[in-house]
Amino acid sequence: MASTVMQIPWVIASPTPPMGHYDDVTSSEFIRRATLDGTSGRTGTIVTPHGEIHTPAFVPVGTKATVKTVLPESVAALGAQAVLANAYHLYLQPGPEIVDRAGGLGAFMNWPGPTYTDSGGFQVMSLGVGFKKVISMESTGPQDDSAIAEGKERLANVDDDGVTFKSHLDGSMHRFTPEVSMGIQHRLGADIIFAFDELTTLMNTRGYQETSLERTRQWAIRCLAEHNRLSTERSHRPQQALWGVVQGAQYEDLRRKATRDLVELNRIDRENGGKGFGGYGIGGALEKDNLGTIVGWVTDELPDDAPRHLLGISEPDDVFTAIENGADTFDCVSPTRVARNGAIYSFDGRYNVTNRRYRDDFAPLDAELDNYSTQYTRAYLHHLFKAKEGLASTLASLHNLSFTITLVDRARKAIEDGNYYEYRDEFLGRYYAGTKREQAKADG
Repeated sequence: MASTVMQIPWVIASPTPPMGHYDDVTSSEFIRRATLDGTSGRTGTIVTPHGEIHTPAFVPVGTKATVKTVLPESVAALGAQAVLANAYHLYLQPGPEIVDRAGGLGAFMNWPGPTYTDSGGFQVMSLGVGFKKVISMESTGPQDDSAIAEGKERLANVDDDGVTFKSHLDGSMHRFTPEVSMGIQHRLGADIIFAFDELTTLMNTRGYQETSLERTRQWAIRCLAEHNRLSTERSHRPQQALWGVVQGAQYEDLRRKATRDLVELNRIDRENGGKGFGGYGIGGALEKDNLGTIVGWVTDELPDDAPRHLLGISEPDDVFTAIENGADTFDCVSPTRVARNGAIYSFDGRYNVTNRRYRDDFAPLDAELDNYSTQYTRAYLHHLFKAKEGLASTLASLHNLSFTITLVDRARKAIEDGNYYEYRDEFLGRYYAGTKREQAKADG
């Protein structure tokens, strides 16, 4: 029986991830296309063994080899060019051996395009100190290297060789080292993988940040060595690109030093016949008010031909700030996480569809955003959430992903068309004015 596929028109068509391999791509390559005058912003193309990523690009998070509540085919139809999965979670369940036997992350989850995996360091550290999935973007309160979340126990302990941690699933003990992280990520088979690093928070003291930075540098050396070894050992698989991760918290000298150190490690490794770093991730806790400044410190020190990924940002203003300061790709769980609680992104601001006034509102979630969920009304979504139907999370997640992908796609096009600032100002003015109006209605 033949299947039918619903064709959905899009306001801006994103490049669809191609099926199959780019057989002549050895790991990843970056081609710069256009620049944003007066800034470090640019457009470009990251070429991977599983296709191209046109940048700037938003990368949806598929933590456990799934973007929560949404089919991989639907994520592709929304225009997403790549997805990012989590080495920590996939290590615990189902295990990297299973994913490897399936043919790698993309084959396992039926995703045709490029894939990223993070090193697992974020989850080991954040879950380990009880802060769950969120690292604060505000530096409030006294700095304390022993701080953990109230009512939690420390589940991870760091030493110079690696991290010993307790599984949040069953309490079993595990250990990650740079070599273990590389082994896991090679078996997961993503196109772009990240070096194992120590995540610090804004609560850590300056002294600890300095010690941690050197530890992360030493781990990067070990990651490069193991990545080179495994790349040769696993030459039957598509080659992967290892990206270094820049830490340094809110300190300019530490961020710049960390970046220069990684660039130098890349040079030395390549001169010695290694693969070096295919790009760089900007990690750690970032103060929201200084996000652009911190990203700018890093991109100032990076070569122009190196792609940059900003790990974990959320709000629309953060997206524009990241783009203007040279980030090429970025990921965030926020669009789908808030969607599962009824929060809806729209061009006229963010609102919660579970509020009573949407009970009989038969308008679409956003009349200007053309996606699959457009055919469903706010009243219907309100009903689904109140009835605790799973379809509520699916439709809201589809919508929020479409919104975020479209936001970034339009920014990319605006850079190339020369009207980026007009687009940014119009978008942010309208979005945050609407969000304030929505909040006022909710408070009233």
